[in-house]
Amino acid sequence: MDRFDRIFKLHNLFINRRTPISMKALKQELQCSRATVARALEEMQDYLGAPVEYNKKHNGYRYNRTSGERPYELPGLWFSADELHGLLICQHLLTRIGPGILQEQIRLLQNRIETLLALHPEAAKPKLANVKFLTVGGRRLSDSRHFLNAAAALFGGKRLSIEYRARSSNKHSRRDVSPQNLLYYRENFYLDAWCHLREELRIFAVDRIESAEILPEDAIVLPESELHTYFASAYGIFSGAARHTAVLVFSAERARWIADEHWHPEQQTKRLDDGRFELRVPFNDHRELLMDILKYGADVEVREPEFLVAAVVEQVEKMRAMYLK
Repeated sequence: MDRFDRIFKLHNLFINRRTPISMKALKQELQCSRATVARALEEMQDYLGAPVEYNKKHNGYRYNRTSGERPYELPGLWFSADELHGLLICQHLLTRIGPGILQEQIRLLQNRIETLLALHPEAAKPKLANVKFLTVGGRRLSDSRHFLNAAAALFGGKRLSIEYRARSSNKHSRRDVSPQNLLYYRENFYLDAWCHLREELRIFAVDRIESAEILPEDAIVLPESELHTYFASAYGIFSGAARHTAVLVFSAERARWIADEHWHPEQQTKRLDDGRFELRVPFNDHRELLMDILKYGADVEVREPEFLVAAVVEQVEKMRAMYLK
């Protein structure tokens, strides 16, 4: 623990209690000698203006709470070395999950964190190149301003006028929407919104938004319960209330992975007597679920519903025919 960590720890001890703390207790909390604790207390008083006082009656140290109208706080933005390391890793993650998004803001944040970390001469600087985030299937945004405008409209409670090209049909449309949520799902960002053109809830892939303008009109904000029913009750990115339940049985070998995986908030699981693992997940549109099933090959058997079984068989037969040409 370096001297800044010790000061930070002392501050938290004093700010969270009113009774004096003995030197013995401070030595135990900081895991250092009496001389080191005394030096840290002097630095807090002399350089940081902390109202540290020694209470002779109780033979301990505390903050003098009568010296000001508000509780004392350390000047500036204070973090321990471990917290700064954690912030740097979070910043590093941001640059990976959304390349180009908030690039300038993230750069300034990193500079600020590194400046604060330099105040901890005993702390090693993290080797961020050794912290890796592997992403598969992420799509790069053509213009990060569309994401920023969507976020600003969401946080400001305003409507958004967008030009959108649907990936499924490649058709272009212009519409006004009331943003409800920003969703990061499977390496990409989506905007949950009330569409004033269709007069219903819709999901828009942010990378398919070609322009986004914040409007002066207030957005329609729907109840959280209604949003959950529409966006979160069914499996995956496809919206709408769940109308079906898939019953999947995984092999005993694959069960070691699936048993620890979270597919849906309302999933039901059961380990079978022969070691296999049963997973039940609610869904509406089966297309995304079908892709996830197929990637497990012969390690999963679809039991229900019948139309999902038929969809798997159809895809397997198409693959078989393709390779037997």
